Amino acid sequence: MDWNAVLNVLSPSMLLIIAVGTFGGIVIGALPGLTATMGVALLVPMTFGMHPVAGLSMLMGIYVGAIYGGCISAILLKTPGTPSSAATTLDGYPMAQKGEAGKALGMATLASGIGGLISAVVLIGMAPQLAKLALMFGPAEYFALAVFGLTIIASLSTDILKGMLIGCVGMLLSTVGNDPVSGFSRFTFDISNLASGIAFIPALIGLFAISEVLVQLDNLKAENVASRRVSGLFPSRQEWKECWKTLIRGSFIGTVIGIVPGTGANIASWLSYNEARRASKHPEKFGTGIIEGVAATESANNAVCGGALVPLLTLGIPGDSVTAVFLGGLIIHGLAPGPRLFMDHPDIISGLFTGIIVANIFMILLGLVAVRFSTKLLNIPKKLLLAAILIFCFIGSYSINQNPLDIITMLVFGIIGYICQRYNFSQSALCIAMILGPIAEQNMRLALMDSNMSPMIFFTRPISLVFMVLAALSFVVPVYKAGRRMMKEAR
Repeated sequence: MDWNAVLNVLSPSMLLIIAVGTFGGIVIGALPGLTATMGVALLVPMTFGMHPVAGLSMLMGIYVGAIYGGCISAILLKTPGTPSSAATTLDGYPMAQKGEAGKALGMATLASGIGGLISAVVLIGMAPQLAKLALMFGPAEYFALAVFGLTIIASLSTDILKGMLIGCVGMLLSTVGNDPVSGFSRFTFDISNLASGIAFIPALIGLFAISEVLVQLDNLKAENVASRRVSGLFPSRQEWKECWKTLIRGSFIGTVIGIVPGTGANIASWLSYNEARRASKHPEKFGTGIIEGVAATESANNAVCGGALVPLLTLGIPGDSVTAVFLGGLIIHGLAPGPRLFMDHPDIISGLFTGIIVANIFMILLGLVAVRFSTKLLNIPKKLLLAAILIFCFIGSYSINQNPLDIITMLVFGIIGYICQRYNFSQSALCIAMILGPIAEQNMRLALMDSNMSPMIFFTRPISLVFMVLAALSFVVPVYKAGRRMMKEAR
């Protein structure tokens, strides 16, 4: 560890740079449609004239802040600011509906900070060793991991049959676009803009935000949302006792998922939520506004930030889309990621590691300040609030690609989400299937090609076998419990 580099990061000018980056990230994350990837991509050219440590630390601040910022709109408006915050809506928004928005945002802020700091410690202490584990993942392992993730649908759905049905719909929608292996066009109806598939972020905005606006319009009354009381900012001591295991578990799940290239914070948050529900003494309360659900998702998605840097810095392999852009920042400053980076530039590595820790601390401090102001959104009359949400949804969906088709995608998925809510289908199951469907399809086909079309490859490789066994248990256990519950009711 180069202590001169550490002290340089702690200088007032460097602290200001990191604080500005973190604050900008929070704002970007809180606005639906503006992702962490977009924020980092916009700022990469601006860091060209900076010292490498200053520029990279600022980009890290944007990354950390944006992943956290998505929870603000997810909790207050049921509009995930970033895809990684979609799972936070399951319990965060019901808490806000019950007047516990302050507590939900407070837990989200602290959970994000804890997850980020734990992943930073893991990055600093175990980066080379954990990178070797990530190298062991091939197509078979990625497929098994995706299958395990898809079995979450059975746990998230109160009606398993409806969950499986909507999950199949999500996987079908994920096949729109060019075939990932052969390049053959599927279900595009000669629309060139669908060649790369359905735009996920507009679909996500429609599924969770537009659908909620439609539901609220159905139930629109004269009173303001201000009639709800916003509770305190910090969870109680008892709630901390109930959540601390969830926080630690979510942090390590997020770190490990971040280390595996090609996954990301959205997968980590869903997996963590499912594991928290599975381990809970009262799983039936999840989805009704329980603080453990917020702790699980937010600790995991921010823990991905540190984990995703492990394969990037040690192997030159981006862990997710944000670190793929971050790789451009390294190249702009003349730095080649890999084992030599640690040997040739220990000062930059030490400064970057320190910058990650400082960014997470700023995220907690700025987040707690932002919470006090963001809860004022609940004092806006409902009619104005719904109109503002609609405006941000349209702006957010269109601004990504400046493509009118994205607006249509958002509206179509808004109607789908509305139907899901009205007929008790899980929007979350649809979202998970759309995320994991392409990963499962592509890696299944690559694995079968590698094994001369033998499916035994998924059961003869140790890591793949472990995930397949976990997937089977994750599916069978909820079905078994549902069967027993139906038998008891029949008696």
